[in-house]
Amino acid sequence: MKSWIVLFMIALVFTDMLVWMDRGLAMNISSLVYLNVLLITGFIVFLLWRYKKETSYTKELLHISNENDLHWQEALPEPVFNRDQVTNEFLTRVANEHIGKLSEMKSANLIESDYTAAWVHEVKAPLTAMKMTIDANREYPAMRKVEAEWLRVHLLIDRQLYMSRMPTLETDYVLAQTDMYRLVAAELRDLTPWCLEKNISIDIDEKELEIVTDSKWSRFIIRQLLTNAIKYSPAGGTIFIATHRKAGGHGVLTIIDEGPGIPAHDLPRVFDKGFTGNTGRLYNAATGLGLYLAQQVAMKIGILLTIDSEFGKGTNVSMTFPIENEFDATRK
Repeated sequence: MKSWIVLFMIALVFTDMLVWMDRGLAMNISSLVYLNVLLITGFIVFLLWRYKKETSYTKELLHISNENDLHWQEALPEPVFNRDQVTNEFLTRVANEHIGKLSEMKSANLIESDYTAAWVHEVKAPLTAMKMTIDANREYPAMRKVEAEWLRVHLLIDRQLYMSRMPTLETDYVLAQTDMYRLVAAELRDLTPWCLEKNISIDIDEKELEIVTDSKWSRFIIRQLLTNAIKYSPAGGTIFIATHRKAGGHGVLTIIDEGPGIPAHDLPRVFDKGFTGNTGRLYNAATGLGLYLAQQVAMKIGILLTIDSEFGKGTNVSMTFPIENEFDATRK
């Protein structure tokens, strides 16, 4: 557009110089001014029309990009010039290639997920046999240690199974009214061997508190929080578990341990994938996955996870359950 203006101005100047210097062209100053005004007016009108025509495609394209529409290919503007047609064809080709690669990646991930789920189910069979052997030989003191180690393996495999199911959580989600204490008690029962090994006592508020949530996925979150509390609690320590309802009606589950706590500079990153922090490195027991997975599931099912901790004074983790699960409302 600027080049057109420069070209027109140069042409106009040369035309005026030619008219002014050529004695054969008798033209008054007023006539020359009139000619200049006429040419400039015509050029401005042409410029405005051309600007509108040439920018209409770009404006529509920018509008589509700001809309973040998943079906933007269907909304591509009609081409005005040949370059617009080329642009449309290029964008469509790139999008199709991207969709193809994405489809291949999803297929590969699905195969890997299916393989992982099948592997976990296969491994669970010998683990079940091991558990039956442990239960049948509890009179031997060494069985307590064996059971604690069995539990660690069981938890790792079970977590792997949940990880493989997370991408399809939306299809495996059922809301139901349940008692929060029962959810916690079920997980504590499974973790009892670990607590006995470390001589950890549980101080739990046994009052009933009805909530609406998905029991299976909520138990998964609770399991991650409890395993962290047990892992970092000192031998002979106590884990405090309490439930209450906020003024707004939200049910809250709080788990407090007497572990080493979390430094203030690590708190904002505790839910990051792979982050272990100073405490995890000190105990050489952290994978950086437990809290990350708990947070990912919590966000999907509408639970708010919060952590309050002071280094050297334990950790306080809270699960706040929604009154109406927004995820389920969206899915409907």
